[in-house]
Amino acid sequence: MKSVESDFAVDSSGFSTSRFVKWFNKKYGYESGNQEWVKVHLMCGVNTHVVTSAEISGWMAHDTNYFKPLVEATNQNFQIAEISADKGYLSHDNVNPVNQIHAKPYIPFKTNTIKPFGNSAWARMYHQYMYHNERFMEHYHKRSNVESVFSMIKAKFGDSIRSKSDSGQVNEVLCKVLDHNICVLIQSIHELGIEPNFESVNMNNIGVN
Repeated sequence: MKSVESDFAVDSSGFSTSRFVKWFNKKYGYESGNQEWVKVHLMCGVNTHVVTSAEISGWMAHDTNYFKPLVEATNQNFQIAEISADKGYLSHDNVNPVNQIHAKPYIPFKTNTIKPFGNSAWARMYHQYMYHNERFMEHYHKRSNVESVFSMIKAKFGDSIRSKSDSGQVNEVLCKVLDHNICVLIQSIHELGIEPNFESVNMNNIGVN
């Protein structure tokens, strides 16, 4: 898929589980409960919606901590031109890795962001956001494709998981992502004329015996 994907988007979403968690609600003075869910952080190509990297976490994990690993994993297999993400991923630690691989980040700034100076990747993105906002937002709105990916996965394979163990839940969600990619590949073969070469895949490198 690397021949048709150069622009990518990042986001996260949850899959509900059969486990429940309880906590004491200080505001109302009684114990509350809710269903646990597993959080999936992923990066996808905006043209075909193929998932290029994925990380699984607990439901309380912060999204921004998974941005850099997703970028690094995708960069191993794709030539990245740009990455779009929402304000939750805005930080120097996320902008700099994108700049290091010679790609452009499109992450909108918050209203309380202080105007930067110099020629850093952060400053360049800020100036583009402030002074060429319409063009910036055209690139940023590619981020909606990652929401489409989650909708596709949940519509085809369900938005809940049945496994109760931690490892089982991780594997079940990853299987949903894998199934989605198989569907994307089949569709791309017919719509884009992609000819996959399965013989070139080294099965030992992906842990398959």
